[in-house]
Formats: sequence, structure tokens, C-alpha cells
Amino acid sequence: MPGSPNRPVRRRAFVLGGAAAAGTAALSGPLATAASAASFGWSDDGSNYVVDTGANLVFKVSKANGDLTSLVYRGTEYQGYGGKNSHVESGLGSSTVTIKQSGTTILISVAYGTLKHYYAARSGENNIYLWTNKADTSVSATRYIVRVKAGLFLNDEPDSYTYAPTVIESADVFAKSDGQTRSKHYAKRRVIDYSAIGWTTGSVGLYVVRSNHEKASGGPFYRSLLRHQSTDGGGLYEILYYGENQTEAERFGLQGPYVIAFTDGGTPSSALYPGTLTTAWADSLGISGYVAASGRGKVAGVGISGRDTAYAYTVGLADSAAQYWGSARSSDGWFSIGGVLPGTYTLTVFKGELAVHTTSVTVTAGVTTTLNTIAVASSNDPANATAIWRIGTWDGTPAGFKNAELMTYAHPSDVRAAAWTGNVVIGSGSETASFPAYIWKDVNSGLLVYFRLTAAQAAAAHTLRIGVTTAYANGRPQVTVNGWVSSIPSPPAQPSTRSLTVGSYRGNNTTFTYSVPASAWLSDTSQYNVLKIDVVSGSGTTSYLSAGTSIDALDLLA
Repeated sequence: MPGSPNRPVRRRAFVLGGAAAAGTAALSGPLATAASAASFGWSDDGSNYVVDTGANLVFKVSKANGDLTSLVYRGTEYQGYGGKNSHVESGLGSSTVTIKQSGTTILISVAYGTLKHYYAARSGENNIYLWTNKADTSVSATRYIVRVKAGLFLNDEPDSYTYAPTVIESADVFAKSDGQTRSKHYAKRRVIDYSAIGWTTGSVGLYVVRSNHEKASGGPFYRSLLRHQSTDGGGLYEILYYGENQTEAERFGLQGPYVIAFTDGGTPSSALYPGTLTTAWADSLGISGYVAASGRGKVAGVGISGRDTAYAYTVGLADSAAQYWGSARSSDGWFSIGGVLPGTYTLTVFKGELAVHTTSVTVTAGVTTTLNTIAVASSNDPANATAIWRIGTWDGTPAGFKNAELMTYAHPSDVRAAAWTGNVVIGSGSETASFPAYIWKDVNSGLLVYFRLTAAQAAAAHTLRIGVTTAYANGRPQVTVNGWVSSIPSPPAQPSTRSLTVGSYRGNNTTFTYSVPASAWLSDTSQYNVLKIDVVSGSGTTSYLSAGTSIDALDLLA
């Protein structure tokens, strides 16, 4: 049969007047490129399946291992650097690769043990749709990397460029000659902050449009690799499970679609973005684990009361099999989360990145589960407690602290970082900006906070709270107030991998509380009480890889 996997015959049809035009009808903006005179179809060159989308894109997939071996757009080859192809993880090895055409769609299926991977092309589109179904841990991570030839895109973005000559940590964090640092790990953006990542020359754009991450781990605020460049080329990533600073167990099953998209220089059409991307055309392709829209449900909430309107609120759904999220409307907290697989989920309301409410919700296929107004209890938001003084804001992030923003795209040793010292005086007006976002045992342990108390305050015991967002090597704070020393708290449950030095403060938000007796305070109200904060741990190494922690907020309660 012409065009079948067993016959290297080019299948030809669907030029402008037919399916090619239908393939572009739903697209707008930069992706609405008219199909060329080339025919939509596929061929077999002996080593690869060659797919011509009938637009400006021709790509090849290896019949041996499922690698993407060629990516030609408008006659220019974009695929490849360092002799490497684009692929799942670092390449799957010997696989079973098949191809089929169903009208205006071509699907390439890759089977490697229990892992299934798919490439789909649509007539008249400059896109490759991808799905990955990982069933177990036989493949260590779940990522797809698009490897791009050097010299096609210029890039020195702080969250991606890795050409710098001096290695300063683990062969993946570098220092430039001017003292700025670079690493492929520096995502800068959280998953919730982007829908597509890529590069543009102004006339050609190459992007990876992320999936909805329902089978990823880490939630809406997770950061991981997005892109990198070096002297021999660059990489664009879809990261679903990387094992670095992960706060949740790995999820398994089909993830996708995510999309390799070429544009005329602009960002991809919003028609491709998570939450708006629909693939009804894929319902009958036989993709393993695929669940059509009809097999999914929706959760909608009429509002959230008890919010602090100075903050953005996010609603998340999570169970062991899937995760979803949506933004709450600023005016009233209304939210809607669609495309949810059936199941019972933990629903979490986040103020910033701090969980302030949880409940359970059950999702049924084809049904919208409507929730009445969710009331966030005052006691669930630590910011509602009356404090004698407070440094930082209770939002689950180190925002506002010294160097906090820089640390999402730079190493702590970066020349742009202010000194990691940070003794502060309460009442100075610059407490938060002067206090460092991170504290390490071997770098700046022993930070001091000076404050005065009234006679009535000094006569009473008080609770001291320190909120952290993650910790490395079991780092946690022990405090000394004047001559009183707290016990060493137990280490919180945190990821065991690097975090603070690879652009991530996102771990498990934890609050340490210390009951400070009245005898600890100075009776002379004209003198400053001194709070000393040390990081303690028996693990970690030295400098910025010693035990450390990221600060959310600290306060002394009235």
C-alpha cells in the first residue's frame, strides 16, 4: 500500500485547496503561515521516516531509536549540536518505530520497553506535536530536549546561556569573565509563568510550547531547565520529571501534547497554549493512555473569601496520578480548571506560593464540579497573626529579601549579588531588603536582628517564627535570644538535591516556631535585644554547598 511503513513510497495529496487549508484554519497570528506547493506526506529514506508537513517544515525521525534527526524549516537545518539528536531524556536506544497516516495527520510511534513516545504532524502546519507515556522508572527522567545547531540564534539570556569558560559548580554552573554566572538550570520562570520557551531572530522563531504538565511533578511554582546555549549549539526543554528539587513523587502516564513550533518570528499562536490547545483530531489515533476531552471533567469555584487582595491566588488540584492549577480572579477569587482526569484530588488554595487552604474534590468525566465560596480561615494565613515585628511577607517565597530575585537566574557567588551579610535593626525601615534571602552554615550563619521591647512586652513570653521555603543538606535555623538558646529543631522534609545554587527556592514551605520565655528578654527597654540565627546541620560540604535554607518571613508575635 503506498505510504505504508513497509513501502518507501511517498504519499502525496492535500495541497492548498483541501486538507492543508483545513489544517491552518484554527490558527492565527505568527503560525498562520500559508502552506507551500509541497505535498503533505511521508517517505522512508532507509534510516528515517521523512515527514513533509506541506507547509515550510520537513523533519526526520530515526527508525532505529525514535530520535528526531533532522528539522528543516524554510530550507535551513536546525537540528543537532555536538553530534547529538533531539530525543526523550538523553536518547532511548534501540526502539520499535512505526508510522501511519490518517487523513490530514501523520503519527510516528516509538516504543522503548514500557515507554511510548509519539510525534504527530498536521497538514499545512509548521508544528510537531509530541506525547510521552512513561510507565515506570526504567527511564530515569522524563524530558524532551530539542537540540539546535549553533549560530542560528543569538542568546545571552541570564536564564539560559552556558558558554562561560569557568566551571564553578558540578560542571553545570559557569562564571563569565565579568563575574556573572550562567547555567542551563536557571529557569527564572516558574511553570505557571510561561506557555512557550524558545528563540527568535525576528523573522524565524523556534519554540517548545509546554504541555499542561498533568503528569509532571512539582506543581505550578516548580522551576527546571528551559533552555541553554553553548558554543556548539543550544537546547530547548520540556521537563516533566528531572529529579532535581522535586517536592512530589514522580507521576506516570501519558503527557502531552507539547509542541515544537516554528513561527515567522513571533511567539506561537495562543491556539497552541496549554488550556486552549485542543487536539480532537488525535482522539482516534490510538495513542497509548490518551484521554479525550469527553473523558475529562472540570472544577469551578464561585469565589474565595478571606483573601489578602495584595496577592495573587492560585488553586491547585493534585493526586498521585495528576496535577492541575488555575488562577483565581483578583476581584472575587472565581476560578475554573478544565481538562481534569476523573479522580479525587486535594484542592489547595495558594496565597502567592503559600498554601492557606486545602480540601478534597471529586472530578467526574463530562461533569463540572461547582464549589461554593471557599473560605480561607484567618488562622491559616500566618500574616494575620499580630506581630511585634515582622521581616518579609508570608507568601511562601523569599521575595523582597536581599538577592531573592537574582537567585532564580544566578549563582550566589555572582558578581551582581549583594554581600550575604545582613544584620538588621527593627525600625530602620529597610529590614527586609537588608536581610539575605538565603542563609548557609558556611557563608553567613549567625545573622543578627536587633530590636527593643516595651516593659509590658519584655515581661511576657513570646513566640518567634521563621518560615522557610526549602533547605539544602538538612539546613535549619537554631536561634539565640540574648543568652537564651533554642533547641535544635528537627529537619523538615525537603528535596535532597541542589536547590539554592541552581536557581530554585521551591521546596516544602515550613514554619519553625520557638517559644521564647520572658526571662530571655532584656529588662532595660532602652537596650536592644539581639536575635541570632544560625544554620545547623551535620551534612553538606563547604561554602554555598554547605547546609542552607531560604527564608519566607520571620516575626515575633505579640
